[in-house]
Amino acid sequence: EKLYLGYSAFTWSKIIPLGLMFFCILFNYTILRDTKDVLVVTAPGSGAEIIPFLKTWVNLPMAIAFTVGYAKLANMLSPEALFYTCVIPFIIFFGSFAAIMYPMRETLHPTEFCKDLLASAGERFAGPIAILRNWTYCLFYVMAELWGSVVVSVCFWGFANQITTVEEAEGFYPLFGLGANVALIFSGQAVKYFSEVRANLPPGVDGWGVSLNGMMGMVVIGGLIICSIYWGLQRMVVPKLPGLREKKKKQKAKMSVGESFAFLAASPYIRDLATLVVAYGISINLVEVTWKSKLKAQFPNPNEYSAFMGNFSTATGIVTFSMMILAKQIFARFGWGVAALVTPSMLLVTGLIFFALVLGSDALAPTLAGWGMTPLYAAVLVGAAQNIFSKGSKYALFDPCKEMAYIPLDDEVKTKGKAAIDVICNPLGKSGGALIQQFMIIGFGSLAASTPYLGVILMAIVLMWIRAAASLNGQFTEAKAKADAERNAPDSGSESL
Repeated sequence: EKLYLGYSAFTWSKIIPLGLMFFCILFNYTILRDTKDVLVVTAPGSGAEIIPFLKTWVNLPMAIAFTVGYAKLANMLSPEALFYTCVIPFIIFFGSFAAIMYPMRETLHPTEFCKDLLASAGERFAGPIAILRNWTYCLFYVMAELWGSVVVSVCFWGFANQITTVEEAEGFYPLFGLGANVALIFSGQAVKYFSEVRANLPPGVDGWGVSLNGMMGMVVIGGLIICSIYWGLQRMVVPKLPGLREKKKKQKAKMSVGESFAFLAASPYIRDLATLVVAYGISINLVEVTWKSKLKAQFPNPNEYSAFMGNFSTATGIVTFSMMILAKQIFARFGWGVAALVTPSMLLVTGLIFFALVLGSDALAPTLAGWGMTPLYAAVLVGAAQNIFSKGSKYALFDPCKEMAYIPLDDEVKTKGKAAIDVICNPLGKSGGALIQQFMIIGFGSLAASTPYLGVILMAIVLMWIRAAASLNGQFTEAKAKADAERNAPDSGSESL
């Protein structure tokens, strides 16, 4: 068979559409991520303190409900029907949010009731009351978060892992991210463009309404392109995959939802993978909420905040793009084990620098003034750099490593293990970080007073993460060798399926 750039035409017929699909999914995700923060943080009676409550008490229950529903639907629907059932409701919601919910927000939000409630309950309950007061924005926030875990992790990566081999994954998964980062750069600029459109509108015109319509319009178009590419791959590529055809003929008995979770919890491989995801969520969250509170203090105006987030996304895209080019070399030279350790090491170093700067801001004020910076602005910039490098190494190395780890597993473990880890453990990590902060704020009186302890907790969690990655490396190598042996011996392979 003729090779193009070292790969067969069939491999390219899988990889190019998958790369384009990933581009559209992450283009949407970046727009949604930047919009959800601006909506919730700058909403009336709200602020960055609402985020821990949202992640713990709204996002996590919805994620668990989705996972249980997904495990049930996986037993009932074909993979193709399951994909559309997950993706299409998101497209409908984001389209109707801009067209219907946002223009009707005055009618839909119980503002006066919540003001009275806050007056009688007191400031301590400002977070939960702000969620009720701005419930459509909070629903948008949760749907945007779920787009990340459901469409990116479960739908896209679940499909990619089914149709690619480990060898193709090592070559292409880091490069998928290159397309995704072009998406990050484009969507960052799109968010910035719509922020500037808002600033130039005549008085009396709702700027947010105009830009929301534009951004959600792009999200809907992106969603339809994703479904079209998936439909094409199902018709052109999937029928030619020998492994999938054999598996379709020989289906194993499906496990119930309870049996699935019990089975997954008993597997050390899945437990280690889950530890990686939860540890990432907690670590990034411990730094992010402190950073976002500094960000709101620096940019109280929604337009300035949104423009900064647009630039932040573009910078993340550029850094990640560079790290992706390095990632292919890291996988080729050092293998999975070393690649899996880069993200925790990066997070630990940059996180400790950020906490050191927040703690030593008074002592550093004269030095920073010499550079023309206030301690607040320096903390915003260092927090942004920490976030950019952590997210860059996540997209370039952590995500490809995590996805490759699923490839040697059998189909049911792959589908249900992936849904459980990506949809529950992702928000569990974020909620874990949020809960730690809530307890610290209650225990020490403020976020600032608890900062030194957050630094120590960050260190402990990252060390646990490193240990799980080392343990998983041995198990992954063994599972990959076993899967390769089965694939190279077709007779014995079909019996063991």
